[in-house]
Amino acid sequence: MKSGKQEAVLLDKKQALAKAESFCVYQERSQKEVRYKLVEWGMRGDELEETITDLIINNFLNEERFAKSYASGKFNIKHWGRVKIKQGLKLKGVPDKILQKAIYSIDDDDYLQTIEKLALKKAESLGENDPFKRKNKLMSYLQAKGFETDLILLVLKASNLN
Repeated sequence: MKSGKQEAVLLDKKQALAKAESFCVYQERSQKEVRYKLVEWGMRGDELEETITDLIINNFLNEERFAKSYASGKFNIKHWGRVKIKQGLKLKGVPDKILQKAIYSIDDDDYLQTIEKLALKKAESLGENDPFKRKNKLMSYLQAKGFETDLILLVLKASNLN
């Protein structure tokens, strides 16, 4: 009776640590992601906690570095706003204090310029002539990208898109 899931690979502590180090080197990871992998590899209890501690001590795992990297990547590459980035970091199990630090490490001027750039690009593609509907569509689009309503309104007004 096999389910669709893979069987857990059982590793000893040394193997799990080496594999976890490689996992962390490949890409920044949150503690939650690494914990999940270690459990998947058959680690539990004290061994799991000791492995997490070793990864932190040897700087393979750093929650603040992960959060800043995540926020920077989602903003610069995917053009997400702080609201959506914050939700993503919460899902990754990042503590609020670190999460706040990460989302506010995004430069305010870059942030407003990105909202404006996205709004102008979207406005060009809208075939809507009714100014009210046009503004609502722009608002919805930018809110879905994770930008704050007050900043969207500010940018739309400054760019004469309202």
